Amino acid sequence: MTDRVNVVPYDPAWPGRFDEERRALSAVFVGSEAVIEHVGSTAVPGLGGKPVIDIMVGVPVLAAVDDRIPALEAAEYEYAQGYEKELPDRRYFRKPRLGPRAFHVHCVVRGSDFWNLHLAFRDRLRAHPEVAAAYDNLKRELAMRVSKAEYTEAKSPFIEGVLAAAMRERGST
Repeated sequence: MTDRVNVVPYDPAWPGRFDEERRALSAVFVGSEAVIEHVGSTAVPGLGGKPVIDIMVGVPVLAAVDDRIPALEAAEYEYAQGYEKELPDRRYFRKPRLGPRAFHVHCVVRGSDFWNLHLAFRDRLRAHPEVAAAYDNLKRELAMRVSKAEYTEAKSPFIEGVLAAAMRERGST
């Protein structure tokens, strides 16, 4: 196993994979007012990234997720409850349970900081291909130079800059 992040070129199949999984998640969250969004690098056309589809499920209250944990597990998601120590306002699931992950699902309250920042980042990259290209270059360079443990932190200054620009653009400084 390598200690480096695997950044792959954009795959035009990623949106279709998200759509298929969204349909499965919609069945789990039927009647809950959940909103299901494709986030992360795989949600930005042309942007390379780790080959894992990140999905964000926005719910009115986290109890709407807690009540559906058995249904998510039945849909072959692993509930990664240990991550709640870091982010107590998120419920995190991954699929498949074993082997390389294909999907990460982040369930949060719609309108929370987590929700708003992830959508603002995605939308900024979608609206500004030159920013997405710069992010792609940074990720590829970091993947060759730093360990998995250092990768996320090394991207942080770039992400913070994109978010600051997105918030200015939205008038939310």
